Amino acid sequence: MLRSPLPFSPISRRRLLGAGAALAATGAVGLPRRARAAEELNALVWCDHTDAALLQPFEEAFDCRINIKDYQETGAALAILEQSQPGDWDVIVVDSVDVLPKFVSQGLLAELPDDEMPWDTIFPELRAPELHYAGGKLYAVPEKFGYNAIAYNNKKVDSADVRRADIMWNPDYAGRIAIYDYYIPAMEMVALGMGIKPQDLTADNLPKIRNKLLEMKQLAAVIGDVPTVQNALITGAADIIVAGGEFVVAGLSGENAALDWTIPESGGIRWMQGIGVFADSTRKDLATEFVKYIVGPEGQAQLATASCYWAMPANRSAALGDAEKARLRWDEQLGFIANSYPYFIPDAELDAQMLEVWTEFLQA
Repeated sequence: MLRSPLPFSPISRRRLLGAGAALAATGAVGLPRRARAAEELNALVWCDHTDAALLQPFEEAFDCRINIKDYQETGAALAILEQSQPGDWDVIVVDSVDVLPKFVSQGLLAELPDDEMPWDTIFPELRAPELHYAGGKLYAVPEKFGYNAIAYNNKKVDSADVRRADIMWNPDYAGRIAIYDYYIPAMEMVALGMGIKPQDLTADNLPKIRNKLLEMKQLAAVIGDVPTVQNALITGAADIIVAGGEFVVAGLSGENAALDWTIPESGGIRWMQGIGVFADSTRKDLATEFVKYIVGPEGQAQLATASCYWAMPANRSAALGDAEKARLRWDEQLGFIANSYPYFIPDAELDAQMLEVWTEFLQA
């Protein structure tokens, strides 16, 4: 899994969850071409936006074709833009934490019509003006979110234990713990378990976190990327995934109800993705309609249950069935949101120090 020592995108889960959508990375893919669609829309997206079930209803409604290119992290998107001509791209899906510092600051995004977005049904906690607005103007809309928390096998792990952060270093589970190999959410989860909120992380905290990580290393059966820890849980090589969440198990729990996840009482880390329109798009009206479709009830239902990975829709009116909502822990979301913290993105100096600790942990 590619990671950068710079604080780019915090969400690496989709890099490997998107293996099934890898074809999209080569350019426009997936949907059959219809004869001379009136317009074409070009979108830089994540793998969960590549399903025909998500794209085709909009294409049919607006007599257009959506050309998609799948990317995995913010640096890759910026590299694509550098190699493109103005107007080549119309829509982008991006980590919410990167909207302002990486895109708006460079003049890459267009203002969106704030009053046309379904704010009355979007979880109010996700509106996050500090992430999606600049100068009172809206530049991206939250569309999907989820958590780094604890994924587990509910047939083998006591439900009371999984609510306690110290399950991550509980010797009763020695040899049964998998640790997701991504330092930011994993170290922030450990910090929460030690009573340190992500926003309070400093270099002074790192020695304590380092010691706890080394303690955890002795108990771990597996340390790896998403497919590795996911496979460990499926096969029984591990019963717990530290820094796992709905994105690891919700799409699989329909076939195996033992695959489960929750947020411990000490809290979890909340990730969020947003969608916006490029400032130099020549099809802004159509692009804006696409944004509105994606954050509307039908688009949200398809996005939440995408083949690449499941996660919570930002819109509470997403057209999901009871079984799908149960797999996403719908009824617990207000509590989960209240008991989770947005990704804390460290500055370059702290980021390098955290990465150094994590490297020592991996090599121990």
